[in-house]
Parts: sequence; C-alpha cells; structure tokens
Amino acid sequence: MSKITTIDQAGLDFIKQEEGCVLHPYRDQAGVPTIGIGMTYYPDTGKTVTMNDPHLTQEQADNLFLLMVKPRLHTVSTLTREDLTQNQYNALVDFEYNTGHLNGSTLLKLVNAKQDPAPGFLMWDKIHVDGVLKEDEGLKERREREIKLYKTA
Repeated sequence: MSKITTIDQAGLDFIKQEEGCVLHPYRDQAGVPTIGIGMTYYPDTGKTVTMNDPHLTQEQADNLFLLMVKPRLHTVSTLTREDLTQNQYNALVDFEYNTGHLNGSTLLKLVNAKQDPAPGFLMWDKIHVDGVLKEDEGLKERREREIKLYKTA
C-alpha cells in the first residue's frame, strides 16, 4: 500500500459542503471577514479578506479553493503515518483546512498512534467570540462528521 498524498473529489466535495461558498465578503461566526469557500485570506496574494473586497465569480472561488487546499495536503502528508485510507486522509485535510492546527495536536498524536481519533477531533469545537472561547454547536457537528468520515472504510 502506498501512502496517500492527495485528496480525491469526494474529499474536495466534503470540504466544500462543510465550508459553503459565499461569493461576497461576510463575517463568519467568530466575526472574521471571509469569502469564497471559507477563506479568510487570499492564497494567491496572502492578503487578508476585508469587508470591502469585490465579489468573486464561482470560477475564482473554485480556483482559490484549490490553492488553499494544496498546503493542507502537504501538511497532512508529511505529518501522518503511511497507512491512512483515503477517507481518513480526507477527514484530516478537512480538519486542517478548517483549523490550521493539525501539527502538534492531540488529534495527530492519536492518529499516528492508531488510537481512536474522536477525542482529538472533538477538542476543536470552540470559537473565539469577543476574546472568549465558546463552544459552537456547528463546529461540534462538523467534527462529528469528520469523525464519521475518518471511520468510514
């Protein structure tokens, strides 16, 4: 079995479903300016999204999404063990896309030790709102969907 190092279409679709796509700037649940498929910055320029940015076309959003995914693939590929299934890999890419915190996480330690990753996923069900860390039902549900995907053969 060779190591999986890329996401498949089902994985891309999973991330798109989880993130949604809004072609104009909006504030996410933590109040952060966001656009496209969950982007808080533009991967082609590194510029932070502002509420005054122009609308995107669907084609622009899709192209920027692929640019955003690419470094997440590298992160997951270099940090994880050799024998992940495609669904496990996809779930971890979604987690990294959403949080940017796979490296050094309890989740990564559980995955690489071949232990149940659920507790590691579920630690990431909170958002910062006005400087306070609060549980978020939407994030909890997303983590549960990632767990389900991870555990699907």
